[in-house]
Amino acid sequence: MTNWVYSFGGGKAEGSARDRDKLGGKGANLAEMARLGLPVPPGFTVATDVCRHFYANANALPDGLEREVTQALETLERQTGREFGGAGKPLLVSVRSGSRESMPGMLDTVLNLGLNDKSVEALAKASGDATFAYDSYRRFIQMYAGVVLGLDHSVFEDIIDSVKQESGATRDGELTADHWRTVIDGYKAAVIDELDEEFPQDATEQLWGAIRAVLKSWMNPRALTFRALHNIPEGWGTAVTVQSMVFGNRGEGSATGVVFTRDPASGEDCLYGEFLPNAQGEDIVAGLRTPHPLSKAQASSGDAVSMEDAMPVTFQELKDVAKRLENHYREMQDIEFTIEAGKLWLLQTRDGKRSARAAIRIAVSMAEKGLISKTEALRRIDPASLEQLLHPAISPDVERIVIGRGLPASPGAATGEIVFTSEEAVEAHGAGRKTILVRPETSPEDIHGMHASEGILTIHGGTTSHAAVVARGMGKPCISGAGAVRINAEKGTMLAGGRTLHAGEVITIDGTKGEVLLGALPMVQPELSGDFGKLMEWADGIRRMKVRANAETPEDALTAREFGAEGLGLCRTERMFNDDEKLRAVREFILADGGAARDGALADMQAMQEADFLELFEIMRGMPVTIRLFDPPLHEFLPRPGREMEHAAEAMGIDVERIRQRAEELHEINPMLGNRGVRLAICYPEVIEMQARAIFEAVMKAGEKTGKKVVPEIMVPLVAYERELKFIKDRIDVIAKAVMEKWGTEIQYLVGTMIELPRAAIRADKIAESADFFSFGTNDLTQSTFGISRDDAGLYLNEYLRKGVIDRDPFITIDVEGVGEFVQMAAERGQRTRPDITLGICGEHGGDPASIHFCETVGLHYVSCSPYRVPVARLAAAQATLANGTDERA
Repeated sequence: MTNWVYSFGGGKAEGSARDRDKLGGKGANLAEMARLGLPVPPGFTVATDVCRHFYANANALPDGLEREVTQALETLERQTGREFGGAGKPLLVSVRSGSRESMPGMLDTVLNLGLNDKSVEALAKASGDATFAYDSYRRFIQMYAGVVLGLDHSVFEDIIDSVKQESGATRDGELTADHWRTVIDGYKAAVIDELDEEFPQDATEQLWGAIRAVLKSWMNPRALTFRALHNIPEGWGTAVTVQSMVFGNRGEGSATGVVFTRDPASGEDCLYGEFLPNAQGEDIVAGLRTPHPLSKAQASSGDAVSMEDAMPVTFQELKDVAKRLENHYREMQDIEFTIEAGKLWLLQTRDGKRSARAAIRIAVSMAEKGLISKTEALRRIDPASLEQLLHPAISPDVERIVIGRGLPASPGAATGEIVFTSEEAVEAHGAGRKTILVRPETSPEDIHGMHASEGILTIHGGTTSHAAVVARGMGKPCISGAGAVRINAEKGTMLAGGRTLHAGEVITIDGTKGEVLLGALPMVQPELSGDFGKLMEWADGIRRMKVRANAETPEDALTAREFGAEGLGLCRTERMFNDDEKLRAVREFILADGGAARDGALADMQAMQEADFLELFEIMRGMPVTIRLFDPPLHEFLPRPGREMEHAAEAMGIDVERIRQRAEELHEINPMLGNRGVRLAICYPEVIEMQARAIFEAVMKAGEKTGKKVVPEIMVPLVAYERELKFIKDRIDVIAKAVMEKWGTEIQYLVGTMIELPRAAIRADKIAESADFFSFGTNDLTQSTFGISRDDAGLYLNEYLRKGVIDRDPFITIDVEGVGEFVQMAAERGQRTRPDITLGICGEHGGDPASIHFCETVGLHYVSCSPYRVPVARLAAAQATLANGTDERA
């Protein structure tokens, strides 16, 4: 048994689908398909251990690898009856990457390796097709020179364009063998000019150059970006698969293609994909040619002939193989295939990337058919992907001015300014502007621009090209193959529908219909029923933790309820004073000298708060509502110096100097560590008393209106001392007693605190003596634990991520070893004092699936997140229950 290299082919394999960690996804699945007796070109896989060794030892390959590769090549020669580097019957191979998780287009590939000036003649003689042979050779030189030798593809474009122009050809397929010989001579001369060395003719030298290049591509910029976006650890490394070539560009009866066992956009149970006659794999993946549909049902009214019509026997064979693979893996498959002179070969299978809606439909369908269990269906859905379903689509009754059409590559709709480069998309995103990235086709180098844009429009390519696959993975709308659209990136113009649009003009794309639309269009909320509803029902039946929402406006509260929130876990009362009238009342309180003026301002504020609380209580109808008392320092409510301060003074009828003086009195060097939260409440207890009175009055009125019992949860922020909380709780109790006496009835309420300081976590046992609940404010707890500001941390955290100092941004996913320790400590100590204390989390981490898993392990009772992340949290909480083994049905 080898240590570094694992062979497959001929119905046998030194590995299986279980060996993803060692063989990568591609190598493991090729081994599995070989074991199943499927038509897989034989080959071998260099294990991911080699990649890890490569980077740990200054790009040195491990001892013994050369010997094992040589032995594997000898096996491959016996299996194929061909000789690697030979001039008789040459063995040609592909060299491909293969991470544990699919990274489409991010890593490098070399095809047709083993061709040289001698073997190309042998290939021409053996195939009887010199044009095919020399076309394959020029493809190899171009690809190898780019991937291994580092030459830009533009070096070769002028050469092939010149030959086309001289011959009168408009397409590559019109060139003859003699034309390709001329191209090849030009390519080899260009290599000498650029590198001062000849293109390598030795097949073994070519192979090791390609293996090293694939290993090096693991750390290229686009791969780094993709891994950061998809949380793929750097330490996984990539495998390298060397496989005997089969040719889809051998003329009539040959083709290449990609097939999904189900529609990746909708999840419909039907064969879906594309193929290109007389082509190699990079032609379809790169999107340089618009492919043909596979099935009759998929074909449109255009001239493209489906594979089902053109190759009916091979199509049926592909259909049977696809269903067999889906049933074997119990998952939708994405299969790359080549047809060489009528024979079907499978080059790869993997779990297919699909839209969130398709993923749900597929998982629910498979569970209902008994192919997988309901718990397996829940495990298969990425909770974060649900956000794709929760954002607007184009309103159905709006006038649509269609200026272009293409293939519906990734569903959803998006509006933005036209940009023609990824750099423009990133720049606009940084300035807060939304964009649509418009490109002839995208390449892996565009990953950063695709991430920064709202949607992607490409002129070339199909629904399995780079843009489509990556956009679906990101959950972004995408239209590909919009061939009637013309762009001129240098002039910054786009010609569509008879109109000339310039960079910066606004368009809307509908990735579900494949339509490019003029201007910004109104959007509507999607229907969250059907398969989505079933999945959420299954999740709710399993999860232990409750899910609440952070909301302080009626709109957010209604959205939260629609998405299944079981209460409000954070109502930030200071945000209720954002409009001009309410803000004026707060400013009058701050600026008042005391006495009647201050009392009048407080009365106005109480009326406003009471009305807001009443509306929230009515919407939530007896569900828990956690109200956080005033948190920010008072100076944040005052206008900024300059015109804003002058306008405010004029509106309030006071001297601007009065505002300026008060602002100076309240000024703090570091206000976020200053007089805010409970400190503000102790310094200005009348504000907290006003808020408490407004809460209790609203409770009584809401109970009368709805008939539902309202039990408010009053949260005191930024507590560090146990006596701070007791001081505020005593005053809340006094107000509650007064309101109860006024109404002549009892009010049930809870008083708790937000744990957001390390001292509070350490003293949680003492703080719990006065607290009915703890809510972990992990935004501030992360800041205070690390001693960093989340508003400024991006300046260096991105560098930390890029250089591997940290794996994840601690403001996105909770820092389990540090911040998490404080959460666990506070939970345990609080429960020791008060076993019935309620524990929740209300920071941004409450909507992050990885953080929710941590909350399950700690035993929190609920998570609270933004309304649009409520379904995400519901599913993540169910998955956390399953992972933690707290559900007996799992």
